[in-house]
Amino acid sequence: MTNRISLLLLLFITLVFGACSASKEGRGMKQTINGNWTLKTVDVQGINTRFKATVFNEADYNCFVGSSWNFISNNSIGTYTLAPNTGCPSLTRTIRWSIYEPKGEEKRFQFKRLDDKRNPVDNNDGFRLSIAQLTATDMQLTSSISFEGKPATIVYNFVRTNGQ
Repeated sequence: MTNRISLLLLLFITLVFGACSASKEGRGMKQTINGNWTLKTVDVQGINTRFKATVFNEADYNCFVGSSWNFISNNSIGTYTLAPNTGCPSLTRTIRWSIYEPKGEEKRFQFKRLDDKRNPVDNNDGFRLSIAQLTATDMQLTSSISFEGKPATIVYNFVRTNGQ
């Protein structure tokens, strides 16, 4: 009886921890993202007029061009620092990030903004972006939006910087 209970307990623990762990592909994506990146360009597809859009509840999307991003895969903490552009805030924000892996759907990059005590802001909501491209040197994340009732996409093009 004791062996049976031990076996059931071991099976239960394996199922619980197995369900919570990232897939091999997800872990590989995290390792690829790990390090320092610069957000080189932010493009908007599907909108043919000039417009302003605040992204990540932080600043206009143009303020993120040239921003520095750091991702640490072993603790899922990172930062982004906005480049000092005219009319843009000067700030460094701590984030918690991961690869979102819904069953039967594409994997996505997700993050939550954190305060100085590493507590989530934005009512604990975060941001999920599709991973359009991910290599050792380039990463392209996309976010679907609606503008004047029509679909559009914000495309974030990152390049790896030294100091991985």
